[in-house]
Amino acid sequence: MLLFEDESEALTHPYLAHVWAGRGADLRVAAPGQARKVAMIGALDFAAGTLVVETSRSKRSSDFIALLTRLDELHGPRPGRPTKPVVLVIDNGPHSYQQGVACRPRRAAMAVRRMAAEVRPELNDIEHAWRDLKRRFLAQKSFRDLDNLDHAIHAAVTDLNHERQSKTCANLRIAA
Repeated sequence: MLLFEDESEALTHPYLAHVWAGRGADLRVAAPGQARKVAMIGALDFAAGTLVVETSRSKRSSDFIALLTRLDELHGPRPGRPTKPVVLVIDNGPHSYQQGVACRPRRAAMAVRRMAAEVRPELNDIEHAWRDLKRRFLAQKSFRDLDNLDHAIHAAVTDLNHERQSKTCANLRIAA
């Protein structure tokens, strides 16, 4: 099982995607109040094309562990389910889960699950999912509060996964 992990953020103020303005024009959209953010940490199942996202108000080790717990529920060993090895590809950014003393809980959570982690400095495949999520589902919208934004993120992930599933070939031998 190949999973790509990364973090991103969504703002209560509009994310502008696919807009244009005349040369030299100042492109601004009125948005009331201070922009606030929801942190997103997710994993993309490369074969199935599905995205799993956990949201919080900030990026912490506990958020990463919550994502691993969710991945356990989806892909972990269960009676009657074949056990598959899991490789989690992590980007090499400064907030990566491989660096520093504060990352010990993250590394320990992965060791307990016997997950292999590969740090890859190139563009992580989940970046495309973040782009689709922001450009197609969250773009040009203002959210009145963080709870409203959080709900919109989870609804968008559900819609994105449903859309990707409808495009996946049922016979993976043919798709390869």
